[in-house]
Amino acid sequence: MKITVETVVQASLDKVWKAWNTPEDIIQWNAASDDWHTPRSTVDLRPGGKIWARMEARDGSMGFDFEGTYTSVIDREFIEFTMPDGRLVAVKFEEARGAVKITETFDADNEYPIEMQREGWQSILENFKRYVERN
Repeated sequence: MKITVETVVQASLDKVWKAWNTPEDIIQWNAASDDWHTPRSTVDLRPGGKIWARMEARDGSMGFDFEGTYTSVIDREFIEFTMPDGRLVAVKFEEARGAVKITETFDADNEYPIEMQREGWQSILENFKRYVERN
């Protein structure tokens, strides 16, 4: 099953694209809630390159690596990558009237309820929106 989340960021496409793909920015916004954070991230933005982010609970109780291999990169328009378990993630960037609509579609995993996955990914997307709009 595919899940889609989206938001509209009031910023230029250049600013949105840079914040989405720069490790120093990713560590500022990549968390679903305030009790989680991303202390480290790397990005090799090209087909065959990798995205990696270490996501951890702030209290140190748990953490995991989020990673994928890029299968498609169209500058300032589209990114697609495959996670190690074979699930696909696609992110579309559409500029309109000084804002950017981000649509993220991903294959659901079989471990967590669909709504929990949707809420988690949407929360991260909203953190991204807030980060870009205030910086």
